[in-house]
Amino acid sequence: MWRPSGATPLVRAVPTRLVPMEILGATLRVCVDDIETAIPFYERLAGGKALRFERAGVHVAAVGCFLLMSGPAEELDVLRRVAATIAVQDVEEARRVLAEMGADIIAGPVPTPVGRNLIARHPDGAVYEYADRRA
Repeated sequence: MWRPSGATPLVRAVPTRLVPMEILGATLRVCVDDIETAIPFYERLAGGKALRFERAGVHVAAVGCFLLMSGPAEELDVLRRVAATIAVQDVEEARRVLAEMGADIIAGPVPTPVGRNLIARHPDGAVYEYADRRA
């Protein structure tokens, strides 16, 4: 790039460190009317058995990369606002990194049946669940 003689050189910002949060994978959230009917399809599609649990009146089945949810309409309306579940090594570290990057932590971290999770709203308005498997 041309600069006039004697001009101050262009300075580019260089990050002082890389973001330490490693994303391990993502889970697609699927709200269904009848979880018992949906589970066999997703088990066959994903090639594995469903891990079932219930939380706040919502029946949940984790099958491969799918998280099937069925329950009261008002609960599902809230769950539908979350775009996906992102698996991370450490939810506490994710909370710190997300906050540093300008995300709003709207819930958690809290314990789950398999670890911990939090819900974050990214600066663009998208809402995601971050979860780890640390009990």
